[in-house]
Amino acid sequence: MTLIFVYNTDSNPISSLIDLGHKILSPETYSCSLCKLTHGPFTEIEAWKTFRTSVGVPMEFLHRDEFEKKYNQRFEYPVILKKSTNFEVLLPKKELDNLANLDTLIAAIKQHLSAKE
Repeated sequence: MTLIFVYNTDSNPISSLIDLGHKILSPETYSCSLCKLTHGPFTEIEAWKTFRTSVGVPMEFLHRDEFEKKYNQRFEYPVILKKSTNFEVLLPKKELDNLANLDTLIAAIKQHLSAKE
């Protein structure tokens, strides 16, 4: 099983610059709640890095264009998926959008992982 995190942004340099500007100038209207929860304007949040490296589950992080090209699948983004033989939505966009902070994201992931075991 692998967890796949798909951000609601594309991987090209222009999208990255627009995202950076948006995060700094108008973070409340930024369209990727997963990015807002896990990254600051310039780097990954340290508590997120600690969690993802210690959880013991393989994880893959993709932008939506990378995900669609690699897997030929589409979802509403951002999304966290569980992939075994098929894709299963672990946390859909609506739930991610309603999470208050990084701690609630980590708790939600842990809860889903323990419920699926």
